[in-house]
Amino acid sequence: MLLSDLITSKTRVKILTLFLDNPGEMFHVREVVRRVEEEINAVRRELIHLEKQSVLKREPRVNRVYYYMDKNYPHYFDLLAVHSKSKGLGSEIIQNRVKLGKIKFAMLSGKFTRGIRDNPEEVDLLVVGIVVVPELSLLIREEEARRKHEINYTVMTEEEFNFRKKRRDPFITSVIYGSRVMLIGDEEQLLA
Repeated sequence: MLLSDLITSKTRVKILTLFLDNPGEMFHVREVVRRVEEEINAVRRELIHLEKQSVLKREPRVNRVYYYMDKNYPHYFDLLAVHSKSKGLGSEIIQNRVKLGKIKFAMLSGKFTRGIRDNPEEVDLLVVGIVVVPELSLLIREEEARRKHEINYTVMTEEEFNFRKKRRDPFITSVIYGSRVMLIGDEEQLLA
């Protein structure tokens, strides 16, 4: 599912994609116009609409108006999750799951989906199952080139995951109790 499947306005989809790709950034109106490659009047109309719906916030500064995602919007994290599954690495993993092997669980960390990179040692992606690692590595390298930074990922068998979970391994505990976006698998089974 893509945002364009839910939203009929092509300009609104492009604007939301820009802000969801860069959740912590502010953009002035002209920059939004350049990035989404749409007419300024259409962009202004959509920005005003998204502000009225509390999806975006507006901040005037000197002679420019900046917009940014409103993290208090009730569906903010839901939008990030849908976006993570419909674009980039999340989408590629879902679309190529057959080529990647027999995956039981695949999840992106909440910090990865929010664009937070405060600890480069944290895992961005965890994949559990029988995985064709060269295929997964190829997808990850493509996403690293797009994002221009390294993606930390861990692959383990279901047996190793369950063993480490029973032993309350600090790494597995941090993954299980941290925020995440499930790409493949049932979150209830993961936590059980």
